[in-house]
Amino acid sequence: MRLIIKVKIFFILAILLGLHANAQSTKKLHVLMIGNSFSQNATRFLPQMAKEADIKLVLGRAEMGGCSLQRHWDSVVVNNLDTNRGKAYNGKSLRQLLSSQKWDIVTLQQYSLLSGNEETYFPYAKNLYDLIKTYQPTAEIFIHQTWAYRADAKSFGKIEGEKRAKTQEEMWQKSRSAYYKMATKLGNLRILPSGDAFYTVATDANWTFQKDESYDYNNPIYPALPNEKNSINVGYSWGVDKKIKFDPNHANDAGCYLAGLIWYKMLLKQDPLKLTFQPKTVDDNFAKFLKETAVKTVIAASNKKK
Repeated sequence: MRLIIKVKIFFILAILLGLHANAQSTKKLHVLMIGNSFSQNATRFLPQMAKEADIKLVLGRAEMGGCSLQRHWDSVVVNNLDTNRGKAYNGKSLRQLLSSQKWDIVTLQQYSLLSGNEETYFPYAKNLYDLIKTYQPTAEIFIHQTWAYRADAKSFGKIEGEKRAKTQEEMWQKSRSAYYKMATKLGNLRILPSGDAFYTVATDANWTFQKDESYDYNNPIYPALPNEKNSINVGYSWGVDKKIKFDPNHANDAGCYLAGLIWYKMLLKQDPLKLTFQPKTVDDNFAKFLKETAVKTVIAASNKKK
């Protein structure tokens, strides 16, 4: 009888030790995004990717739709004056989020509409950087390079005052330059080059999105939609009111996947080419190209920093 009890105890201890070992081996990564809907796009599929890599991912969100660096900093200033105000992130202030736990990584980005105008970045980026380092001195701060709008957008981001970029290429060039200057001024911070990856896909000879010229955009008939093959932006859709909507700015499933792959490689330090997860709406061939693009883009960005 005693032998049976000892054997049972042995097996129970072995199971508990195994569970403890698994818990110890699971990598944890805590990431706080100071961003907007574009950071939401970039991290939409990141939890699924992290799960496949056996990484416990904790995402913190200091995000507001259409939020600029200035608006993030303004919320801090308001909260400094009155701690009951300036709680812009689901009832919490940026200070509260920064001090809520240890963050391994904090990301910063500009509002896409203003991303091509470098005059809109400072002093707000530096103020936010200093605040982050006050509460999280060991956290690595990454700059998330957001993307230019789809080539058929009716308007593009601002590049000087109210002046706007005329094309997708100009918006990408201007925003890219501004992001790299921001990273340099803040101490040569590393960049998450989502914007470069988007532009690479958008201009690839084999995979570029081409506007469906056979569709009657002036007189759309519900529920017909244009062919938007290879688009990485939301594009056209019908609202519940049966009115057609157009969003050339935000990422669709393929775009969210592409940006997520950039973060997956750089922040989670995993190989996108070995990732099996992909959204159901993205076909195998396109997913393969997006993975390859993510890897090449990150390597190119790393070489640029050297």
